[in-house]
Amino acid sequence: MDDPDLHIDVDGRELSARWTDDAPETREAIEAALPLSGEANRWGDELYFRTPVDIRAENAREEVPVGAVAYWPQGNALCLFWGPTPASVGDEPRAASPVNVVAMVDDVSALEGLEGGATVTVRTG
Repeated sequence: MDDPDLHIDVDGRELSARWTDDAPETREAIEAALPLSGEANRWGDELYFRTPVDIRAENAREEVPVGAVAYWPQGNALCLFWGPTPASVGDEPRAASPVNVVAMVDDVSALEGLEGGATVTVRTG
């Protein structure tokens, strides 16, 4: 398997992710700003933290797949989804408002059992 595009550290839990083509302008803006790090807030099975990136909605959607790494235009935040949120209808991850999906985590199992917020760092592979 190819090397991952991104490494994501969540309080010492290492994740790898690969860029998607869903939001190329957003991906470019985030890639230019890397590495990004922040104290994350937790909302259900989602972590999000503010970034200096400021870009418009691009192919934005509320329902996202498990493992989605997405940019939230309303909050200038990077989000990591691994399960249901308070906005979910069923087991699907759902953002509070539309997000731009930029990458997918290869395996979210390291996030199971995560309690509270966390420090998140995103850097290139």
